[in-house]
Amino acid sequence: MTSASPTTAAAAPAGPSTGPSQGRTLLLDGITQRYGASVAVNDVTLDIRGGELVALLGPSGCGKTTLLRIIAGFLAQTKGHVIVGGETMDGLPPNRRSVGIVFQNYALFPHMTVAENVAYGLDARGVDRATQRREAQRMLDLVKLGHLGDRTPRQMSGGQQQRVALARALAVNPSILLLDEPFAALDKNLRLDMQIEVKRIQRLSGITTILVTHDQEEALSMADRVAVLSQGRLEQFSPPTDVYDAPESLFVNSFVGSANRLGGVLEAADRSGGRVRLDVGGVIETRAPRGDVGPGDRVTVCLRPEHLRVDPGAAAGDGAGEALNGVVEMGLPLGATIVHEIRVGDGSAVKVAESRFERASVLAPGTPVRLAPLAPRLASVFAAA
Repeated sequence: MTSASPTTAAAAPAGPSTGPSQGRTLLLDGITQRYGASVAVNDVTLDIRGGELVALLGPSGCGKTTLLRIIAGFLAQTKGHVIVGGETMDGLPPNRRSVGIVFQNYALFPHMTVAENVAYGLDARGVDRATQRREAQRMLDLVKLGHLGDRTPRQMSGGQQQRVALARALAVNPSILLLDEPFAALDKNLRLDMQIEVKRIQRLSGITTILVTHDQEEALSMADRVAVLSQGRLEQFSPPTDVYDAPESLFVNSFVGSANRLGGVLEAADRSGGRVRLDVGGVIETRAPRGDVGPGDRVTVCLRPEHLRVDPGAAAGDGAGEALNGVVEMGLPLGATIVHEIRVGDGSAVKVAESRFERASVLAPGTPVRLAPLAPRLASVFAAA
């Protein structure tokens, strides 16, 4: 991950915060970043609303951290513009961009108290000591650490250190807050608590926030909109529910969550939906296909495990109709969910996830079943991979 000293981690105007930020817009206009013949970011445009929390989501090497460094001013883009609140930031150094950053390793000064860490950015800008103390206390109260200002970072837990780093970034009243994999060092339970806490603080402050993460659940639960990146390209920029339920590309459907992928031939399609004859047998109704495909073309149908229903006791047949036949391979009770692996016509496995409270028991291996989507809009269709 990118790292930087606390001196450059939170830059802002020379005055202290006077109240919650109203949130400034952020426009990334056709950003491209090249390293010789390699393209790290390829013509990415994101129009981010003031006060919005946007997650940059994708696998390692997709360009999300490069975009974050460009916004912060640590890296000059090859092409395109960074525009904050209508003002172009191109060419400005980090300390003039009014950007606050919380890094994965928090970058707290170990020899300073918590309150001194929070006040560091204000002190660097020449703010008087009384104002520093007042603003540091206000920020610590915001992150619910007001009573621990005299402690040092080593006396704080990982979650508390993260909140200190967040308070320091907010103390200088930045226009944009950047979070670079901020929860990666925390255990699962603490990570969830901190996600909720950071979301609460972001809502209270009203600051425009960019979260870089490779964690799908983190992005989907925290963000107002999610930008999914792959190999430097923007695959989709939508609210979390649309990214999950209506993916715009095969990559998004496969990367975000889990999906069963079934080959077939598109029999009919229009703007309202499609119909696909599956290779494993059966015909299903789907969403309108994505990409340049038409009737007769080979396609890939993606079905999420929880978007399928299982009808046990069905007799084996030719699979005609809006379903496909299969046989239960195994069933696993996973807390509130039951997951069945169903072996279908060509020998491939299809996973189905159902609420344990809706299905009384795990189906026995060998049970014949029929599968069908819960609704046509939940079956996504793309050009064959």
